[in-house]
Amino acid sequence: MLYKELVEYYEKLDGTSKRLEKTYYLSEFLKKVDINLDKVILLAQGKIYPDWSDKKIGISSKSVIKAINKATGISVNEIEKEWKNLGDLGDVAEKLIKKKKQVSLFPKKLSLDRVFKNLRKLSEQEGHGSVDTKLTIISEMLINSQPKEAKYVVRTVIDNLRLGIGSGSMRDAVVWAYFPELNIKYNQETNDIELSEEKRKEYNKIVEKVQHAFDLTNDFSKVALILKKKGIKGLDELSLEINKPINVMLFQKAKDIEDAFSIVGKPAAFEYKYDGFRMQIHIGKEVRIFTRRLEEVTEQFPEVVEFLKKHVKAKECILDAEAVGYDPKTKKYIAFQNISQRIRRKYGIKDMAEKFPVEINVFDIVYYDGESLLKEPFEKRRKILEKIVKQEPLKIVLAKQIITDSLDESQEFYEASLKEGEEGMMAKNLQGIYKPGSRVGYGVKIKSIMEPLDLVIVAAEYGEGKRSGWLSSFYLACDDDGKLKQIGKFSTGLKELEAEGTTFKEMTELLTPLIKKTQGKFVELKPEIVVEIGYEEIQKSVNYNSGYALRFPRFKRLRTDEKTIKDINTIKDVKKLYEQQRGRKNG
Repeated sequence: MLYKELVEYYEKLDGTSKRLEKTYYLSEFLKKVDINLDKVILLAQGKIYPDWSDKKIGISSKSVIKAINKATGISVNEIEKEWKNLGDLGDVAEKLIKKKKQVSLFPKKLSLDRVFKNLRKLSEQEGHGSVDTKLTIISEMLINSQPKEAKYVVRTVIDNLRLGIGSGSMRDAVVWAYFPELNIKYNQETNDIELSEEKRKEYNKIVEKVQHAFDLTNDFSKVALILKKKGIKGLDELSLEINKPINVMLFQKAKDIEDAFSIVGKPAAFEYKYDGFRMQIHIGKEVRIFTRRLEEVTEQFPEVVEFLKKHVKAKECILDAEAVGYDPKTKKYIAFQNISQRIRRKYGIKDMAEKFPVEINVFDIVYYDGESLLKEPFEKRRKILEKIVKQEPLKIVLAKQIITDSLDESQEFYEASLKEGEEGMMAKNLQGIYKPGSRVGYGVKIKSIMEPLDLVIVAAEYGEGKRSGWLSSFYLACDDDGKLKQIGKFSTGLKELEAEGTTFKEMTELLTPLIKKTQGKFVELKPEIVVEIGYEEIQKSVNYNSGYALRFPRFKRLRTDEKTIKDINTIKDVKKLYEQQRGRKNG
């Protein structure tokens, strides 16, 4: 298959903002793909490895500019000017390849397989001479590219494909492509699919099963290959694997304790909701630790590895846990933002472990000595934890828990969790199974009504005076069915000294590589950095395209190490909180 065939579909996907239309185009392309299906699935998402892999292309925009210079003979200054004007390096490559001065003596048409292999070569280059090798690989692809091909080669290289193909769209496209018996018809005029009531029920069951397969593997390329070769029965062969992280189970929010009981039933297990970060722990021949975003952080937490080796009695297991920071002097729990820097730290790890120690609070287990526990009731999973985890405070413990059907007792437990500095509590169905990736009625979280929001930073402004040179004001957006809608901006909550928490300097360093366009002090950003935002209330607003604004928004903590843009709060969440807030005021 030629790369230009995929590029033609990239253009169709880029030409519409409608999620269902994107799904339709992608499904039609998948139907035509015979070989290289796994590569097509990955490239359509702008990836060369599945989500669980820690391998990255790792190319900076500056390196790509040098590669365009090498491929076209056009000066770096001119390329940078075009970048400033167009705001997208892919568009720059497309424009400049049309007038390139360098011409290959023996031009070769780019095959999809060749592009994929070259992209993987980029991720494998290390050590002395690797930078020059990477530039050569990219420039050779560009020399042999047509302008449109160059655009998408560059966008893929810098991880900025921007086609709006999330996991939901990919899942649906796979279902549309490989289940012809559903007879799914997409109506472009109404932007909807035509399905009978009976077929829709069957469709929903298939979608759920395909989603579950993805949550187990975090790899749609693997799921699609199985479906194409073996059909839906082939998905039954998939199982948990040590060292391949799954999507963790998510929990919806209950209004209050009575609402929690109505969802999970009585009696229920109540546990502290810790103010830490999620750890998915794989114990086998070695111990490996992953974040909620599936990034491996084993090296950053060497003391945790030792706790686990010493205190968990299992040949193999997969644990779900929360790492909670505490003050080494007072031994009291501290807020997540104080320990968040450990996740990204590559150097001085031992010092960081002493300065910001963590306690591992284990609250679930999904795999134990060769057997999946996903279908086992929570009550049984907890008993296994009690059997295999030897608890030691400030190292590794089980989540603090009570089982009760009493409103008063659960309220006392909730208040105790808040006094200890935690976020609230969880309520869990004792018979509930573990469903990766799903917000289902097997468990809920109970927090204060005006809970913080997880939002993405889409733009920022440089500060003045003592904040000169730093980005100091940040524009926030929530999700509206795949589109980002602004809801306010914050400039408080960040610190000026590292010891106090996340600083303006740190935030500026995180955001600078994501700048797409600059106009004076204002910069438009690639939406990637997720933050937790506190506020006093939500107001209706005509100033932001979400229709809402946060009153006195303030930064609470970075969420980027745990959450991606697909995890941010939606406009539906905002509306719900707004209505709850109005109900409180009216009451």
